[in-house]
Amino acid sequence: MDRNAPGAPLRAALAEATEDRLVLDLAGITGNHRALRRELPGVAVRFAMKACPVDEVVSALARQGAGADAASPNEIAQAIAAGVPVADIHYGNTIKSDHNIAEAYRLGVRDFATDSVEDVTAVAAHAPGARVFCRLATSGHGALWGLTRKYGCAVPEAVRVLDTAREAGLTPAGLSVHVGSQQMTTEAWHDAVDLLAEAITALKRRGIRPDHVNLGGGLPALGYLDRRGRPLEPPLDKMFAVLREGMQRLREVAGHPLRFVLEPGRHLVADHGAIRAHVARLAARRQPDGERRHWLYLSCGKFNGLYEMDAVQYPLVFPTHRGAKTVPAVVAGPTCDSDDAYDAEYGLVAVPEDVASGDPVWLLACGAYATSYTTTGFNGFDPLPYTVIGGEG
Repeated sequence: MDRNAPGAPLRAALAEATEDRLVLDLAGITGNHRALRRELPGVAVRFAMKACPVDEVVSALARQGAGADAASPNEIAQAIAAGVPVADIHYGNTIKSDHNIAEAYRLGVRDFATDSVEDVTAVAAHAPGARVFCRLATSGHGALWGLTRKYGCAVPEAVRVLDTAREAGLTPAGLSVHVGSQQMTTEAWHDAVDLLAEAITALKRRGIRPDHVNLGGGLPALGYLDRRGRPLEPPLDKMFAVLREGMQRLREVAGHPLRFVLEPGRHLVADHGAIRAHVARLAARRQPDGERRHWLYLSCGKFNGLYEMDAVQYPLVFPTHRGAKTVPAVVAGPTCDSDDAYDAEYGLVAVPEDVASGDPVWLLACGAYATSYTTTGFNGFDPLPYTVIGGEG
């Protein structure tokens, strides 16, 4: 069986759709959450809301006990409205203004990520008595999106930050890492555990005993293709094994009870969302080098549902042209922007040669970031509406 084939409920919903839309399968998403909890028992899940800020998704996960990793007061308010207990929400963004901190505190949040003395000083001023966890910088090696430079600090700086927090009347509660989004290697998790062990040891020398470790996001989805159209095959089972072993090691290094938190986003939702789009045009143009190349223009692209198309390919299904003769084509969105396309050098996709304007196309593995990484109407192309299926999951 093709692992990229949509499940029956999702396939039925795509087939029934007569207009462009994103379809999210709650049963698949909540099933992923249950599987994750089985693999990592006892770990508290905080859904990274930025991956899919859809009320129905947040509510379904909350009913299963998942909290929220929020990056702004608006996300915090949305999580609360969706049924997430405020005690299970943390402000996971290390970048926040004084106003943001005060508003999050007003909403009831008491756990804040940090990575600088300046930020922790602001938290002390506007969220007195709060708990903070310090994000350590990682290399991001092995991830499709490395998340380096903008976030995190070195171990000695983390000690300074948490020492400052203690002196300012805050609780230096924990440490966090993020190995990069769509992490493809187990080595990154090994390195993260080493980094955390070093930090815990350094904090012990200062008399600081964190009560939890946040292992961040990074767990991959399974349905993407790489830029050349080859299946991505992250060793997910081995990643879980490394995490289980790493948590045991960190408990031993700490020498006291240590809780663990995880912030999955795309891992939960990506493979259980798909877009029903349509063909704008299949065209062939001769390039300046004399090569004749096909281009498939779709009704959605980088600015209305497929923001990550510069790093991955979303598998395409042409439901009215199964088994048809194909031509290799560059896939592009509808806007007048050169970034709105798959890699034109390597990212050729097999496209039925007889597709016509208006034919339906299904784009798979679109559950992550299709609703959040979108414009309000760049070039006049509307954001995609969404439909949720799967009920209680």
